[in-house]
Amino acid sequence: MSAELLSSIAGIAWSLIFSYVPGVSGWYEKLDGTYKRLIMLGLLVVTAAGSYGFACLGWFNVAGLACNQSGIEKLVSSFILALVANQSAYLVSPHKS
Repeated sequence: MSAELLSSIAGIAWSLIFSYVPGVSGWYEKLDGTYKRLIMLGLLVVTAAGSYGFACLGWFNVAGLACNQSGIEKLVSSFILALVANQSAYLVSPHKS
């Protein structure tokens, strides 16, 4: 599985968790739009940093994600795809009024 696909899946998963999981979705819907975006950005940064850290430790092997400069470049492009997937999934998921 490629780093791009995994990061897109992570972005979609975070969005769906905050849209459908009881308790989390209610709390998240009450937040201002700026805070919602910052929370998602923070979660995706932590997810990307964790993936890179695991790759450097040899615990998580994703095609193209290595602990070097090309791995950082792959991480940045994958992070951008995760942001796009996250926001796209959020736009199409249902929201409480």
